[in-house]
Amino acid sequence: MSGSTGTWRSTTSHWGAYRARTTEAGELEIAPHPLDANPSPLLGNVAGSVRHATRVRAPAVRRGWLDHGPGRGEGRGREEFVEVSWDTALDLVAGELDRVRREHGNEAIFGGSYGWGSAGRFHHTQSQLHRLLNLAGGYTASRGTYSHGTSTVLLPHVLGDAATVLYRADTWDTIARHTDLVVAFGGLALKNVSVTPGGTTGHATATALHALAGSGVELAVVTPLGSDVPAAPNARWLPVAPASDVALMLGLAHTLLTENLHDSTFLDSHCTGFDTVAEYLLGSDGTVKGAEWAAERCGLPADEIRTLARRMASGRTLVTVSWSLQRTRHGEQPVWAGVLLAAMLGQIGLPGGGFGHGYGSIGHVGEDGPLLPLPTLPQGHNPVPAFIPVARIADALLHPGRSYDFDGAALTYPDLRLVYWAGGNPFHHHQDLARLRRAFERPDTVVVHETHWTATARHADIVLPATTTLEREDLGSGRRDTHVIAMHRVLEPFADARDDYAILTGVAERLGLGQRFTEGRTPREWLAHLYGEWRDRLADSGHEAPDFDRFWADGEWRLPAEREHPTPFAEFRADPERTPLNTPSGRVELFSPAVAGFGYADCPGHPTWLEPESDEDHPLWLIANQPGTRLHGQGDVGATSQGAKIGGREPITLHPADAAERGVGEGDVVRVFTDRGACLAGARLDDGLRRGVVVLATGAWFAPVEDPRRPGGTLCAHGNPNVLIADVPTSRLAQGCAAQHTRVQVERFDGPLPAVDSLRPPPIATA
Repeated sequence: MSGSTGTWRSTTSHWGAYRARTTEAGELEIAPHPLDANPSPLLGNVAGSVRHATRVRAPAVRRGWLDHGPGRGEGRGREEFVEVSWDTALDLVAGELDRVRREHGNEAIFGGSYGWGSAGRFHHTQSQLHRLLNLAGGYTASRGTYSHGTSTVLLPHVLGDAATVLYRADTWDTIARHTDLVVAFGGLALKNVSVTPGGTTGHATATALHALAGSGVELAVVTPLGSDVPAAPNARWLPVAPASDVALMLGLAHTLLTENLHDSTFLDSHCTGFDTVAEYLLGSDGTVKGAEWAAERCGLPADEIRTLARRMASGRTLVTVSWSLQRTRHGEQPVWAGVLLAAMLGQIGLPGGGFGHGYGSIGHVGEDGPLLPLPTLPQGHNPVPAFIPVARIADALLHPGRSYDFDGAALTYPDLRLVYWAGGNPFHHHQDLARLRRAFERPDTVVVHETHWTATARHADIVLPATTTLEREDLGSGRRDTHVIAMHRVLEPFADARDDYAILTGVAERLGLGQRFTEGRTPREWLAHLYGEWRDRLADSGHEAPDFDRFWADGEWRLPAEREHPTPFAEFRADPERTPLNTPSGRVELFSPAVAGFGYADCPGHPTWLEPESDEDHPLWLIANQPGTRLHGQGDVGATSQGAKIGGREPITLHPADAAERGVGEGDVVRVFTDRGACLAGARLDDGLRRGVVVLATGAWFAPVEDPRRPGGTLCAHGNPNVLIADVPTSRLAQGCAAQHTRVQVERFDGPLPAVDSLRPPPIATA
């Protein structure tokens, strides 16, 4: 096993750095990094996943595509695959890339490849693929993320940029020293902070949140779910109704305004548009947004809303909004309303005050690691200007040539003939999976690199087996991480798997681009090259890192600590004339003439209450949150994830009273359904959530069968909530993902239980 038997080797992952080794018996052992006081439970999935039966063993081609060539793909996700040689597979991929670009142009190639394939800086699959496609003439790209794609479009209109808010947040240490009150809309779920893109050497958020109590910082946590509230004596749960956060925010803002608790000086000097918002709060549309009005919608008493507003105005307050709230219909509004509250308090730019976004949503927000550049594989330039918002992939495939709005522009979906997906799984991220299956029938060809037989691989034409992180070498480090990690190879590649660099090198050579793609370097030579360039940049800024050989032998290097962690917008606060924001006014735009001018009814020009969906036939609010047992769908076949299943299905949490009304008991298998589809899940009862709310985490591998209660309908036998959720955007402004909420009904399922076929390979033949 690469000479690593019995020797602990360093590596990292999106859920943290760790050590790995193989025993004399060939078993894989995993141990947390010695510096990690709160190692992620997701480490428990690693050993059982890397050699699971669902690993892709060899290049495979869908039978219908192999027999009949490119064309409509009604058989995707249904037909058997035929294993072929690497030469055959690479010839087919290169030939199809060449055919599509010659016959339809490079715009017909979709290389979005959105995903979390690897924590490595070199074997970052998306970067590898984009590098090749750029050399081949370009491709239609995707823009934004499923995680915070709404905010990245909205925040530039309001604060001038999104990166400052998303990536340069005040640290927990700054909050402990300066903050009196944190008001966390959307919760502070500790399960989410296991994960950071690129990994983290030590998970510090859990410790930091508990330490806040000793610093006297209060936490007011606004969420329907008690599980989103840290178990700390300083944390108070405000159990609001789903999709009501904006109503609460506006009720708080109205109290600040009418009780003269707002900072009019800051609003005049650093903001524009407050007069328009104030008129709206006072009822310019015929409705006063007072505490009583808010109470009717969010479920908190009006007196409690007024008391919270007064407490917010009495000291240093951080208003933070989770990413989950902008992953909903009209998801722009809670973010904008959060900025409104922070501006009315006059604390934007103060340490530990103002507006935060993503605390409790992901691990790096609040961490105190340095904000240093990291080694990056150059991707080159994409000469194709066409793109789609990342969450509109099904629309683009189903409706080529259709026009749509995006951030003030009228765009047109390109005619996508070839989908090349590597390192990602849209059947995890996307909504209305029955619709996505229809969309995946439309392209001529779908090519996928995958480690396992995920739903995306099963809906492809050509599947190329990729190595996992433990089967190759790389460099690892994440945002705000404290270390760079040498990711040593621990295992030999599984069966006939190759790393993505080797796969794409083979394609590049067949297109006459081999030398330009590789620049003559092996993977190890690329690691040394990227590390060396990065080391030189650090030296220019006064930091001396060890040479590559020393670093590789040591297994890691601690990054130099920053002398200080500047508070976002501090310079703007100090002098808005000299350091204006990158908005048209140079100020915080509480009313945006630009957004108002777009004329979008679903995203007006200032924070606005827009009624959430109502559905008498589906009375329960489903919250489809991130799982605590895996990263999205990664590791679903591992021990931690499988150990949480109930009856072999993903667990769904119900309030005991809601369960009793439906004759559902602990451990029962239930059918969860909407008009779009249904899924089976295992019931878990918990009174730590609001009545009328159920929780079903994302990421169970999609296992579609015909719904026995609805002939012709799709049922996921495993419990993937995305089969339930409408494929609609947040608004015409951001076209963001709105996957967090939907209305559902739940009933006990007493029929024969269908098998979860996603946990075994599809039918495979040998050529």
